[in-house]
Amino acid sequence: MILVMELRNEATGGFFKLTANLSTFNGRYEDQPRENLFTIAWNIGIDQSINVNGEQVLFPKDAVTTFTANQSFEFENPSDIIAWQFNRPFYCIVNHDAEVSCAGLIFYGSSDLLMIQLDAKERPKIELLFNVFKDEFEEIDNLQEDMIRMLLKRLIIKITRLYKVQNNISAIIPIELDLVRQYNLLVEQHFKDWHQVQDYANELNKSPKTLSNLFSKFSPKSPLKIIHERLILEAKRLLIYTDYTIKEIAYELGFQEVPPFNRLFKKIATETPSDFRKNIKV
Repeated sequence: MILVMELRNEATGGFFKLTANLSTFNGRYEDQPRENLFTIAWNIGIDQSINVNGEQVLFPKDAVTTFTANQSFEFENPSDIIAWQFNRPFYCIVNHDAEVSCAGLIFYGSSDLLMIQLDAKERPKIELLFNVFKDEFEEIDNLQEDMIRMLLKRLIIKITRLYKVQNNISAIIPIELDLVRQYNLLVEQHFKDWHQVQDYANELNKSPKTLSNLFSKFSPKSPLKIIHERLILEAKRLLIYTDYTIKEIAYELGFQEVPPFNRLFKKIATETPSDFRKNIKV
């Protein structure tokens, strides 16, 4: 049965949405700026794929994943997806603990797509929580928004715990893990202006070498590659969804000259910006 439940607070701009069994469900780049939504998605069907920022990613049965507003996504079988979506004004109007906030571990703990597998023990717990969300939408009173926010935090805590267990994060020094999260968040905030690891190292009061050594423990991607991939992701979006010239896109992303932008784009995307745009339109 198709399910769409929404809650909006006109005074704060807060927005929350619970959906299930939709025939179409995606987070296309051109749609995202309207709400800037964070998404938690659960695949209750068979294994399927997700197109995430133009790349196909396996989404296993009974897995949970998350998306921030900068990620475009489209599911192969959207009718098998249960999704919780919310914006910053809804969940981040209070000072949540950093680990379970909008800037928390399950959204910015990695530059790769997070994937959590639910086993026979954990699946009923998430299903029960989903049903509690649905029940709460039947309670129309002045406490409803607070209750849904509490349920959302409970869901985020649950997913965060599972993520930490499944990735052996409990064995990692918390201060190091938080530094990785802070770096990923800073990249999202400043990638257009800060192109060097040194820029982020200065903000974090660390040396570039310290950051490089730290990321070698957690990720196959270096701190510099994370910056470069974020720049090229934005470049691809601008190439697809705007009529900006290559020069305008380069300047938009903080490049003073076009050739360095072209070189970086080809290095990451394996084709020039012009060829990428041409192939998209074919």
